Amino acid sequence: MIETGRRSAGPIRLTDASAVRLRPATGALITGGFWAGRRAVNRDVCVPEGWDRLHEAGNFHNLELAAARVTGDYVNDLPFLDSDLYKWLEAVAWTLDDPDLGSGPADQLLRRLAESTELLGAVQQEDGYLNSHFQVRFPGERFVQLPWGHELYCAGHLIQAAVALHRSTGEDGLLAIGRRVADLAVRAFGTGPGQVDGVCGHPEIETALVELYRETGERSYLDLAVYFVDRRGHGLLGDGRFGRHYWQDHTPVRDTLTAEGHSVRQLYLLAGVADVYVETGDATLLAAVERVWSEMVATKTYLTGGIGSHHRDEAFGDPYELPNERSYCETCAAIASIHLSWRMLMITGEAKYADLLERTLYNGFLAGLSLDGKRYIYANPLQVRDGHVASGDDGDYVRVPWFRCACCPPNVMRLLASLEHYVLLSDEGSLALHQFMTGTYSAEVAGGEARLAVTTDYPWDGAVRIRVEDGPDAPWTLALRVPGWAEGAGLTVNGTAVGGGALDGWWRVERSWAAGDEVLLTLPLEPRLTAADPRLDVDRGCVALERGPLVYCLEGVDHDGHRLDDLVLAADQPLVSAAEDGELGPVVVVRATGAVRGRPAAAWWPYGSAAAVAAPAAEPAALTAVPYFTWGNRAEGAMRVWVPSA
Repeated sequence: MIETGRRSAGPIRLTDASAVRLRPATGALITGGFWAGRRAVNRDVCVPEGWDRLHEAGNFHNLELAAARVTGDYVNDLPFLDSDLYKWLEAVAWTLDDPDLGSGPADQLLRRLAESTELLGAVQQEDGYLNSHFQVRFPGERFVQLPWGHELYCAGHLIQAAVALHRSTGEDGLLAIGRRVADLAVRAFGTGPGQVDGVCGHPEIETALVELYRETGERSYLDLAVYFVDRRGHGLLGDGRFGRHYWQDHTPVRDTLTAEGHSVRQLYLLAGVADVYVETGDATLLAAVERVWSEMVATKTYLTGGIGSHHRDEAFGDPYELPNERSYCETCAAIASIHLSWRMLMITGEAKYADLLERTLYNGFLAGLSLDGKRYIYANPLQVRDGHVASGDDGDYVRVPWFRCACCPPNVMRLLASLEHYVLLSDEGSLALHQFMTGTYSAEVAGGEARLAVTTDYPWDGAVRIRVEDGPDAPWTLALRVPGWAEGAGLTVNGTAVGGGALDGWWRVERSWAAGDEVLLTLPLEPRLTAADPRLDVDRGCVALERGPLVYCLEGVDHDGHRLDDLVLAADQPLVSAAEDGELGPVVVVRATGAVRGRPAAAWWPYGSAAAVAAPAAEPAALTAVPYFTWGNRAEGAMRVWVPSA
């Protein structure tokens, strides 16, 4: 019998031999606050409507074609449509884990799960092969279009959905289908006689195989993941349209120095490499991931945590090539970055990974979904001009209900549905609370299990209250992450101030804890001005507004018809926070003093001597900045994160 709301292990369940510093919580539940609201929208709007969108887009029609249940044409020529359903099924798995899901919605999701599983079982061929695109359109070309075919990519998402459903509900029907797919891949790929020596043009199977190994104990799945990592970078995919860098096939993984090519591919690969390291202990793999992550963060990451500078190939650019108007920052890339940061945090225990996870979560990721949960955006720019006209490789920069290439919407759903698992980690002697979300969290520590209740209005308020509900008698350490921006943070235990401060991003308190002990972490949430590295040419002379983990932006709708291009911010004037509850819901806005620059006299040529193009005197203006994740929810129009300063 399928169970719901049973509080499963999350997306990662390590083995006893896993090479990590920190392990996921044994129990996690977000019960209130900011993220409970976003997850409720996901549960009540995104996931149910996802079923309808998948039907409208032809995903189910294509599978029914493959099962010979309907006739007609295959809908959409993209080869990875099956994966959209698989990501949605993973979101269903974690949603069924939600105790706030009512019995009616739960029953509906279970019926849809059963219908989907039955259909996939009907499509699956006798030897385990399952891919509607190739079974219908190219039945004789199995595993011969590896650069663009996405067969193993789709298989990876199927496996992840199957593992998630098994963990959340005990349902093993989809797991059996996923295992047959994986078993076929084990037989088909390798360097032996009759095997295909190749890798998928889009990494994803690697991390899925490692998780399937963890779920089943079947070593061949881990061995295949190792094979795919080892063979990446040997030119097996050819040059393609964008060169070997596009699919990270230009250099072996262990020799890689920089983040290159398609950003989602790069980060999915790194997540898989990190997983393989965890289960094999191959230190050369960890060193490679650390190198690439460090280079990416230092030179190729936007203030929002977004990545990807090129529209044409959805790829990284050169170091410090981070255009604001043409930033790509795909929502899927933000999700992939969060997946990688979470893994690296577990492996190393270093707070910098949690810092990037938080930045990306609240900004680069969350902007991908409208506040009402009905619309999504594919690319996330940091600036949109008045009258922007989408053309060529630009994109509309507006949220829509679905996409022809709909990789992002179900990806958003599965992360939000599983988010509670990204909050607390532990080792033998400590609990590490690295994200601040109201809820209850438990983990093994000091020979027993400790349970914490967290209450906070973060990110609007910086007070994070932690109450020890239960725990072992032996002393253990509570480690609280102090974000890099949080200068002047404070900590009390049972009302008594604790000195020492944070070391390497963690404020640690070791003691014999008792039920009822209360800890208060206070993070200062004063608005601040941020400047960019001078090598970021596009941001010279500009500042950005931040408050806590949130990046802020100006929107045209707040500025009385002034063009945002004409606004400047007075960097020497105070910034003021103001709580509002209007069209954007309950938010904190930041008010600043600025000016509207006068425009130079119209001329047929916009260049000349410095004196000739100098703008006339500016007029004072009040500026209002809103959280970046809320932009575009009230009206289409201009927006910018980086504002000229004076």
